[in-house]
Amino acid sequence: MSIENQAVLYSAVPPTERQRARLEDFILRRHGSPLPLKWRAADMPRGFRLELGQEVYDWTPEGQLRQLENCIDQALDEGEAPGLPLLWDTVRAFQPSPFMEETGEVLYAGDEIARVGGLPDAQYGEILDFNGPVTGLVLDLREDSLGCVLFGAVEHVTQGSLVRRTGRTASVPVGFQFLGRAVDALGRPIDGKGPIAHDAWYPIERDAPAILDRQGVKTPLETGVLCVDSLFPIGRGQRELIVGDRQTGKTSLALDAILNQKGKRVICIYAAIGQKTGSVARLAAELEVRGALDYTIIVSAGAGCPASEQYIAPFAATAMGEYFMHLGRDVLIVYDDLSKHAVAYRTLSLLLDRSPGREAYPGDVFYLHSRLLERSARLSEALGGGSITALPIVETQAGDVSAYIPTNLISITDGQIYLDSGLFYAGQRPAVDLGLSVSRVGGDAQSRAMKKSTGSLRLELAQFREMEVFTRFSSDLDAATRARLRSGTLLMRLLRQKQGRPLSRAAQVALLTAAQGHVLDELEPGQVESYAAALAAAVEQRLPALCRKLRRSGELSEEGREKLLRLARDLAQEARRGTV
Repeated sequence: MSIENQAVLYSAVPPTERQRARLEDFILRRHGSPLPLKWRAADMPRGFRLELGQEVYDWTPEGQLRQLENCIDQALDEGEAPGLPLLWDTVRAFQPSPFMEETGEVLYAGDEIARVGGLPDAQYGEILDFNGPVTGLVLDLREDSLGCVLFGAVEHVTQGSLVRRTGRTASVPVGFQFLGRAVDALGRPIDGKGPIAHDAWYPIERDAPAILDRQGVKTPLETGVLCVDSLFPIGRGQRELIVGDRQTGKTSLALDAILNQKGKRVICIYAAIGQKTGSVARLAAELEVRGALDYTIIVSAGAGCPASEQYIAPFAATAMGEYFMHLGRDVLIVYDDLSKHAVAYRTLSLLLDRSPGREAYPGDVFYLHSRLLERSARLSEALGGGSITALPIVETQAGDVSAYIPTNLISITDGQIYLDSGLFYAGQRPAVDLGLSVSRVGGDAQSRAMKKSTGSLRLELAQFREMEVFTRFSSDLDAATRARLRSGTLLMRLLRQKQGRPLSRAAQVALLTAAQGHVLDELEPGQVESYAAALAAAVEQRLPALCRKLRRSGELSEEGREKLLRLARDLAQEARRGTV
């Protein structure tokens, strides 16, 4: 007789005739037909466990404790403001009852994954409970088994171990108390500042907002980087990819974007995936020194963390961001970087014996990143108008943007900022390639003042880059060509900006107005960077009313433009005299 057609009772002593009759009646009501009941001795001083095939009814103290734990978890998930009163009410109202558990058995365990037999009703993304302080996330469904990635002390999971369904999806704690803290991929603090209270639990996997639940990207999210905000503007709810080789300033660009949100009520989340612990610690220290850690959450799954944690880290960061978005707040998330995230997913997929595709990545790696990044959006006003703006980072090899993961992400996002190693080593920093970079939102995400001040800057720079290539092979140039090359060189110098010094909107408008008014033509190329720094500081000091108007409305009147031009020309004269 198969195990599905019999009932097994585990207890310390055999049941009495009366107990057996009650159990057989329970089996009849639950199963719909009578089943033979077998008794097996077990080390259970109190209570018993009844198994009906894959169904388990645990009436031991441990089983009742799990029932209470599930009730508390459900109360925390549903409660608007969980706390001691809610927990106390849950405990007082708890009544243990015959609770069915679906159980399976570990067929194989090792290398952070486990294959489980049984549990035919388990779903993709469900959390399974292994004996001991270990949980598993279902990532592979087959007819005869499940594939899980493990979290916790995986050495406790061995072949033959019992596995239970929880019916829950993977979730992380969320709340305002996480601001200023560094946590791991499961939401546990790693900064040594003590435990973190939470407001709710959010699933790490959630459907992206529907089209009718979104609104257009039209509000700027300024990074403080002149070449980005003027030429490739980013709007709230946009997904702008930062792509480039190793050590070309990708993280520095994202860090400037975080620093520039100070005082703008934008919550920032930095998801470090596969990064060195020292690098993340230095970034956290920089944010703290600059006063930016107060509105930032750091979610870190470092290079030494298991691939399972690196896999869920960006999803956990997005869940934390969605909590604030649903409250009507604006969120900026930096994923640093998704190429390492794809490698972690490839590792888990190969361990789960999933069929490899191009470059050994599984066939659903595109879906992996699309379902992550599609959750970044600006919600409609009816849903609060909150937003998540995503700055995913991807690393290229030898500038090859046609590689598998970069092309996937380029097709998913709303534009890309390409950082060129040649420009970087030539001293052009940030090393933004103006030809390969693009924003598919464009001027819709710019203030009117920025749009007006930018003018034909991008066209002039494109013409300069093209002319520069052709004139490398010629030494005899006419005066007009030399003037055009000199003007383009001055503009490129203007776009140079030191890391960690984001510019305000007023400073950017002043610099662009000076360029549009050909004030830079009065300078030598070596004077441009010091002149730009002086003008950015002077506009805040000498024209405070104009700066306030630009911050508040984003409008620049003709009178304001004339004031900026006069200030720019005065500083240019000082620069020529060597006093700047």
